[in-house]
Amino acid sequence: MFLLLAASPARAQGPAPETAPPLFPGGALISYNSIFTTRGLMANPSETIPATARPTFSHEGDFNFTWGFHPDFDLTVIVPVLTNHFQVPGGALLADGTGLGDTLLLVKYRFYRRDSQRGTTQASITGGPKIPTGRTNLADDTGKLLPATMQPGSGSTDFLIAANWTYTGLFNLRRLVADEDFHSVISSRGTQKTRLGSTVESRFWLSYRPYESKDVTREWFIGPALTWLHAQDDQIGGATQHGSGGDVLLAGVTTYAGVRPGMHVWIGLDWDVAHSTGATFMPVRRHISFGITQQFRFHVLGK
Repeated sequence: MFLLLAASPARAQGPAPETAPPLFPGGALISYNSIFTTRGLMANPSETIPATARPTFSHEGDFNFTWGFHPDFDLTVIVPVLTNHFQVPGGALLADGTGLGDTLLLVKYRFYRRDSQRGTTQASITGGPKIPTGRTNLADDTGKLLPATMQPGSGSTDFLIAANWTYTGLFNLRRLVADEDFHSVISSRGTQKTRLGSTVESRFWLSYRPYESKDVTREWFIGPALTWLHAQDDQIGGATQHGSGGDVLLAGVTTYAGVRPGMHVWIGLDWDVAHSTGATFMPVRRHISFGITQQFRFHVLGK
């Protein structure tokens, strides 16, 4: 199992129900995750897109490879493809486009594991760069370059750091699991002299496993999730764009199902329950994620 950490405004649920454990040594997975994010329309539309505007609707398809290369360690590569739309009240579509996003290279280390009759407690840290492989030249119908916030890529080399904790057997119920993912993306200056606001995210998921086959090849997890997102203000040409950052609280539900040995599918739904009201802040309103994962053994030649 591994943690998917996409540097999107709201991280999607990853290819495993528990985020702290790494993959077993010699194990690997491939995964596809489809993420749909909807934001509220801007109150004061104009013929141009503001420099700090986010897509009103976006789709992100994440292609993922993870390899457990050492006990307590795994390596993850995530390559996203993004489609962004910007719409104003009245239905007019000012911009849309698709392109390759920035690639994530992540290493996870599990530094704590304790087994007991109750269950297992695990904790890990994850870190790695976001490499500027994404497209940064999307333009509108008139040929005008779209703002940096509307581009699939950032043009910047950023860094992601995370801490994860998984506690099975909560309240001495073997099938009840508490899982916390806390991570931050530290941004640098990128395309169009823009530094996107660094982000902090905390996601808590309480899951219950109502079904588990005797050989554990098929199982079902379901439970509520609570996510807090914080984004700092953007900077353009060194000037801080006050009111472009803010906070969002999302509540939702996530479910996983093991359909055959090594394969499972999942879907997660989240809705905005509270947010701040910055001058140009565009909070996430709805967030939908679904995907499929296949695990397998992966051996490097010579080992």
